[in-house]
Amino acid sequence: MDPASNFQASIAGFLVLLIAYKVFRFIRSPKQRKGTNVPEPHGALPLIGHLHLLNARIPYFRTFSAMAEKYGPVFCVKLGCHPTIVVNNREIAKECLTINDRVFASRPNTSGGRLMGYNNAIFGISPYGNYWREIRKMSVLEILSSYRLEKLKHVRDSETLSLVKDLYSSMTVSSEKHAKDSTEVAISNLLEHMTFNIIVRMIAGKRFGGDTSNDEDNEAWKLRKAIKDATYLFGVFVVADAIPSLGWFDFQGYVSFMKRTAQQTDLILEKWLQEHLRERMRDGECERDFMDVMISTFEEQEDVCGYKKETVIKATAMMLILTAGGSTAMTLTWALSLLVNHPKVLKAALQELDTHVGKERWVEESDIKNLNYLHAIIKETLRLYPPAPLTGIREATEDCSLAGYHVPKGTRLLVNLWNLQRDPEVWPNPNEFQPERFLTTHRDIDFMSQDFELIPFSFGRRSCPGMTFGLQVTHLTLACLLQGFHIFTKDGGHVDMTEGLGVALPKEQELRLILQPRLPLELYESL
Repeated sequence: MDPASNFQASIAGFLVLLIAYKVFRFIRSPKQRKGTNVPEPHGALPLIGHLHLLNARIPYFRTFSAMAEKYGPVFCVKLGCHPTIVVNNREIAKECLTINDRVFASRPNTSGGRLMGYNNAIFGISPYGNYWREIRKMSVLEILSSYRLEKLKHVRDSETLSLVKDLYSSMTVSSEKHAKDSTEVAISNLLEHMTFNIIVRMIAGKRFGGDTSNDEDNEAWKLRKAIKDATYLFGVFVVADAIPSLGWFDFQGYVSFMKRTAQQTDLILEKWLQEHLRERMRDGECERDFMDVMISTFEEQEDVCGYKKETVIKATAMMLILTAGGSTAMTLTWALSLLVNHPKVLKAALQELDTHVGKERWVEESDIKNLNYLHAIIKETLRLYPPAPLTGIREATEDCSLAGYHVPKGTRLLVNLWNLQRDPEVWPNPNEFQPERFLTTHRDIDFMSQDFELIPFSFGRRSCPGMTFGLQVTHLTLACLLQGFHIFTKDGGHVDMTEGLGVALPKEQELRLILQPRLPLELYESL
């Protein structure tokens, strides 16, 4: 064979080997075969990954929104040893929560879930599986159903009017002492107390005043504080969750704080449960509240998917108090803040109430369907300030594809609802408070939007089951407050709209507003 033929044969052999090697690599590498990985920001460090990019003083949803401008609508950050995809785009969010909803339906095992959530028995943070399906189904059908909420309508009505009565009483006292017919109140605290009373009455038949010298009220104060602490702690970053090898060292103090909080909530929930069991033995079966319903539901069972039924009842009660009361009070606080800062919107809301309800009687839940501008105000509030700006963290239970990228099993997921609901392609002037948009250009958009323009309660399997309850309380309470009082700030200043930290968007300071009666006095005195 001549040299030219030898050279050609060598080249052909080399090409065959190269092709064989490429085919072998393709077969051996599922990641390469299935697509490229989600892009990562630069600057990941050994052990901690991208944790140094997260500023503890800046809400994470704002940090992720800024990163999206630089790295695109979907990127993957390494939070310690855990790759976490952050989605800031509604089309990709829709793919996550519809096509891949089952894949991303699970939750990772975190310190908060283990220590404060009865070892993940709280179904909102429990992994995807039989237990989660059974408890969520029970909650939706037996506790948060339209039938059950209608049956307990009197609780919402009485607590809302009780808030109005307390506000008016404080003004009467203030007038006698200082000769004025208005007073400054810490409205955010009163809203928290009202929503807390609504949910604990519905769960355990309890109602509390504001006198902490009373044993029962002192118990309520302790539970309210513990629930507030738990809400904060579920949103903090625990180093051991990202770097398990440091689990022995609680240098942040969060783990010990979680243990104390869990002990405080369990003591009270256990007391309530035992009271219900004793009353059941004495009076027989009687479903007066949610705790009675849960006792009846699990009466024939000793355990539920490995958890003691008593643990399940306490965990579910805590879940409802944790999510229903605090988030509703927070939404009301944001709504009032926005209205005070936008007098024209406030004036239009008052005109609607005067037209459809008048000033001779109190607004009722049956009136709400006619108050379209009120609905628009609450939609716009929830668009700008969703109760949880980042969805609860999820975990992929198997490999999947997302936006053309390969996502391995075990990858975690966060959807940035705050950024998603401020998309300028959907919402002109996205950072401005404009309720009118829901009466004109965006009137067909509702919660749980199929195109993901507005999903403040998330979407799919892990969406908030208490949405209906929260909206009922929010609409009725806001309508009563607006109908009953002129509302403004001291010296006419603006309310600071800076967001706080934690799992939701709490104010750094309590909201204080000046309230003045705007209805005939006999209406207040009849309460």
